[in-house]
Amino acid sequence: MTPAQLSTFEKGRDGEERASKYLSEHSFEIIRRNYRMKDGEIDIIAREGESLVFVEVKSLPGGSTETLACELGPRKRSRIVRTAKYFLMEHHEYESCFIRFDVIALDVPGLEPVHHIRGAFSESGLA
Repeated sequence: MTPAQLSTFEKGRDGEERASKYLSEHSFEIIRRNYRMKDGEIDIIAREGESLVFVEVKSLPGGSTETLACELGPRKRSRIVRTAKYFLMEHHEYESCFIRFDVIALDVPGLEPVHHIRGAFSESGLA
């Protein structure tokens, strides 16, 4: 099956699998994938040293860096932050970790195939 024949769901799963593999190869420990609550989802939750990293994965083969910025608008970032807070309320074992929000952009023209943006945003906005 070619990438064009994959459903949106399958493309998302494929992208998250590529991102997880990339993170694992770069010394991240994958804690959870597809963490969901009523009003939000986090694609990947990983640990890098003393940091707990909430990762948003975006596949944008026809996009650009401007498209990526639009995809991560204030509403989307707010949902991710709110979902991360909920995760932390449920998982006290991570209360001493530093918190970071990363983005992995896949297949964006002009960027490497797996483009990792560390600290892409914070609760107050884009980094």
